[in-house]
Amino acid sequence: MTQPTPLPRALPAGAPAAGGMRFYLTTHKRHWVKLTDVPLFLKSEHFAAAAKLHPARGRYAVDSGGFSELQRHGRWTRSPRQYVEDLRRIWEHVGPYDWAAGQDWMCEDLIVHGGTAGPLTFVGTKLSVPEHQRRTVHNFLDLRSLAPALRIIPTLQGRTVAEYHACADLYESYGVDLRQEPTVGLGSVCRLQSTKQGAAIVTAMTARGYRLHGFGFKILGLERVGHLLASADSAAWSYHARKRPALPGHPHKNCANCIDYALRWRTRVLAAVPIHRQTLLTDRSAA
Repeated sequence: MTQPTPLPRALPAGAPAAGGMRFYLTTHKRHWVKLTDVPLFLKSEHFAAAAKLHPARGRYAVDSGGFSELQRHGRWTRSPRQYVEDLRRIWEHVGPYDWAAGQDWMCEDLIVHGGTAGPLTFVGTKLSVPEHQRRTVHNFLDLRSLAPALRIIPTLQGRTVAEYHACADLYESYGVDLRQEPTVGLGSVCRLQSTKQGAAIVTAMTARGYRLHGFGFKILGLERVGHLLASADSAAWSYHARKRPALPGHPHKNCANCIDYALRWRTRVLAAVPIHRQTLLTDRSAA
């Protein structure tokens, strides 16, 4: 009987590669971990629902699925203990991941107030931004207390530079030294990542000495601030593919679930980022 991979004793193994940025290809297809060794970003819920898990060929990180949880329910339906158990199973069967996101509370207007965006309906939490920040920080403290070895990262939330500073200060008030964390998530920037406001937020948090992961950064955002990030991820390839015909020789209607398309898109993303800013965008196995 195969023995499970032991859990790590500390966080440093999940640290970003020195001097560059790691780019994770986001996918909803959990079996891709056995098909490619490029860094992947996958939702914990997709692993949790699987009867069989495949060992990963390369690096990967775990998304908590917070956007979907809050979009659909306006709250978290999984307890911290349930989430920790999911992460333990992923670690033991898929292999050591770089890090896992916490059960944070995004601060986009649609998440807070509710509404519709395309086919999605947001129920809204009807809570304030400070309350979202408080719950984000408290959840991180709970998860770190429950499983200090599971490489769960703190995430900053807000909408303005001042609000992100307030969230960082809240972590610090609880004794969390974000400068010592290998990775600090930067949430609620997906729709801001290519704007001047998004750049100002990234610049301000980087100036505090944090090694940031940018959730949902696309080409324009990477061109603007990619050189300031420790890592980033994007699932834009799937939306991009959904609007276009399938690749030649592919039998499906479109390539929104296709690894060939995703890897080609990744190559185009990396090529679009200025050379002096790419550094370790193509990193696969460097520690």
